[in-house]
Amino acid sequence: MKARIYVARDSAAVAVGADRVALALAAAAARRGIDLDVVRTGSRGLYWAEPMVEVETAAGRVAYGPVGGDDVDGLFDAGFLDGGDHASRLGPTDDIPWLKRQTRLTFARCGVIDPLALDDYEAHGGFRGLARALSLGAEATIAEVEASGLRGRGGAGFPTGRKWRTVADAPAARKYVVCNADEGDSGTFADRMIMEGDPFVLIEGMTIAGFAAGASKGFVYVRSEYPDAIATFEDALGSARRAGFLGGNVAGSGFAFDIEIRVGAGSYVCGEETSLLESLEGKRGVVRARPPLPAHKGAFGMPTVVNNVLSLAAVPFILQEGAQAYADFGAGRSRGTMPIQLAGMAKYGGLFETGFGLTLGELVDDIGGGTWNDRPIRAVQVGGPLGAYFPRTLFDTPFDYEAFTARDGLIGHGGIVVFDDSVDMAKQARFAMEFCALESCGKCTPCRIGSARGVETIDRIRAGTARGEDITLLEDLCHTMKYGSLCALGGFTPYPVMSALRHFPEDFGLEIEPVGAE
Repeated sequence: MKARIYVARDSAAVAVGADRVALALAAAAARRGIDLDVVRTGSRGLYWAEPMVEVETAAGRVAYGPVGGDDVDGLFDAGFLDGGDHASRLGPTDDIPWLKRQTRLTFARCGVIDPLALDDYEAHGGFRGLARALSLGAEATIAEVEASGLRGRGGAGFPTGRKWRTVADAPAARKYVVCNADEGDSGTFADRMIMEGDPFVLIEGMTIAGFAAGASKGFVYVRSEYPDAIATFEDALGSARRAGFLGGNVAGSGFAFDIEIRVGAGSYVCGEETSLLESLEGKRGVVRARPPLPAHKGAFGMPTVVNNVLSLAAVPFILQEGAQAYADFGAGRSRGTMPIQLAGMAKYGGLFETGFGLTLGELVDDIGGGTWNDRPIRAVQVGGPLGAYFPRTLFDTPFDYEAFTARDGLIGHGGIVVFDDSVDMAKQARFAMEFCALESCGKCTPCRIGSARGVETIDRIRAGTARGEDITLLEDLCHTMKYGSLCALGGFTPYPVMSALRHFPEDFGLEIEPVGAE
């Protein structure tokens, strides 16, 4: 009987040796006369256990990790093909506590199937959501997405169904669906994981969006730093076209829709939807003034749905299982699940998909395991380089849109970067201003000039010259940038700066207010 093992082809797993492990396993099996099938999957998201090897046994998959090339012979000697004991044995994959605690809706297939095997995708529920959408009709499909409570997973949290309805109601000769895969936030990798580990779910989600909004063409705008994701997605597009899930007659329905990849040049501001559209059209990535909104006048002047990868990848489940099945998860107005990405100093870094509502402390202390060097956590930044820094006193904050907004934070794309007690928060505040200055498109003065003045002001504060005056100036700069910038780059840069100043004043040379002081 042919033995089967699974090794991730995800680029993060490859970066720590997954390709070498896969080759070593195949070579060792050949030397031992074992007929071995090595299936390359996406990653399960347990990056702390990569390279992870899963073995298909009579009792289900058994996982081992992290596995190095030098471990291969020892694995065979231990009888790992039958789930034998070894120092790297994690146990039955489905029973690994880190995975068992998750609610995997969007990432249900990631790490389970061969990402380029269309038959595998369909065997695990693929394209059933599209089939139901085509049977329901465009109006009912939009109503289903609205009822699910799905909100934009790229950061803004705007209701997805409302955006689709706006485009559907807009009169135009042609409409578009644009997928924002320009994943530029620090500590985020969920978009890349989908494109490398389950690309057909994104194709299906975009096709459903196109059908609902009346669009005939889709574009995936992806950052150039993701060559593996681009190559995998291109292969998946070809398979989908050959199988009739893209093209002039999608699934025999008479509906025409196709998807094209456009690769960005590395500008962070092109993660903002109007800058993205400018770049998509071959122009310099500069923010557009609004109105008009992209839903009325977007790509090439036509009504356009612009959604993040995670938003679109959530849609097939909603259509397949029904709006209520998705809305049953979450908290308050934050419905469904969020793929949370733990990074930085986190002991257990990786992707953890769960319903909204867990506290920040549960995520970083319990699930993330604290820091890998066992030093105390001093701060976490949620929402990328423009997200606020939260101290331990705010770790009771529930992970949902409204709770973070109430505490001057944002969940953004779901990235959590953990910092230990060695971090200099004044230096981190300076980095935020410097980052904004480097990445600004230059169109508006508050962002272009304010960020440069912000760097200079923080440098003076750290040097200790005219500190009181400069603190006031920094606060004024942040206020101007927040309310005067054209887009979120300048508008959100004050969040990390002011949170660092508010929660860690001692790093700016200021005295800490005594507890109970008037």
